[in-house]
Amino acid sequence: MQFLLLTKYVDIEGVPPSTEWDPSEITAHMDHLNAVNKELAESGELVEVVILSGPDLATVVTFNGTGAPVCTDGPFPESKELLAGLQMIDVESQARAVEIAAKVSAAPGPGGRPIAQPIEVRELMVRSGPTDL
Repeated sequence: MQFLLLTKYVDIEGVPPSTEWDPSEITAHMDHLNAVNKELAESGELVEVVILSGPDLATVVTFNGTGAPVCTDGPFPESKELLAGLQMIDVESQARAVEIAAKVSAAPGPGGRPIAQPIEVRELMVRSGPTDL
């Protein structure tokens, strides 16, 4: 079974934005996530990791089929949740996917405390390559 673990930019009560963290706290946070990814790679459960740029570098494209597409730059303050990254995993059960998501959620933040970041677990229903479309 394949799942996406979706990490989002969200406001977490009691946790300041990462731009306000001490550099050592950022290092500890990333070390935790890298250790989880290494464990998953070694067990053969990790398919892919994607870390996205911040929403301030995003572009939203809309197109009505005529003329030029309309591109709007970020940031987008009206959005409360923006995708920060994802892990694609291949595991035996949804319970295992939830177990992994819990490890990701517990990444340390300021003061070394787990930040309890919400991680959305979504099963891939169909996966196809570019030639399968």
